[in-house]
Amino acid sequence: QVQLVESGGGLVQPGGSLRLSCVGSGSSGRILDMGWYRQAPGRPREFVASIARDGSTNYANSVKGRFTITGGGIRKTNLQMTTLSPADTAVYYCHARLQLTNGPVNNYWGQGTQVTVSS
Repeated sequence: QVQLVESGGGLVQPGGSLRLSCVGSGSSGRILDMGWYRQAPGRPREFVASIARDGSTNYANSVKGRFTITGGGIRKTNLQMTTLSPADTAVYYCHARLQLTNGPVNNYWGQGTQVTVSS
């Protein structure tokens, strides 16, 4: 299987920026898409952004124009976050869909990295 490891989380002041990274390792195969989800305390996990193998991207309305996702095709992705607000505080999870060689499509999740936006 594939293991996803996130990094880059931390504490940032409102209006600041932060870049999250996710690197996958393990089984070979074709990445279909990679993305980011987040979960704030007391709230369900929500979609943030994704990037497909062809480079096409999708963003949640709450982050569009502020966040930029890159990567996706080589089992790594970055999420550049700008103009952060306390509403962005959450654990951010990396996600990938991988087509294993001559095998099934599997979903993979990282362990998450904490992003805290506070004065």
